[in-house]
Amino acid sequence: MKTGIIIGTVVATRKDDRLVGKKLMLIQPVDLNKQPHGEPIVGIDTVGAGIGEHILYCTGTAARKACDAPDAPIDGAVIGIIDQVDLAAEFEWEKRGD
Repeated sequence: MKTGIIIGTVVATRKDDRLVGKKLMLIQPVDLNKQPHGEPIVGIDTVGAGIGEHILYCTGTAARKACDAPDAPIDGAVIGIIDQVDLAAEFEWEKRGD
């Protein structure tokens, strides 16, 4: 599993039939301080995440399994929404309520 932030959505009116009905999200990988790390990727949302949320995601075969679509062309999947991270004091943060 990896951590990221949802930075947008992807709309594709024409796509592989196995992706029809799947919500595509743009994920910015981040480090433990929520600093961008690498290039954004597109992933299937399995948990109802929204833009700006800190999330857990997986890639490769794990992503296809998380989406219950073993034969679909899926490279990434959002598998959790992070509420809190507890580490050494310099890394701690907590999700703020609305």
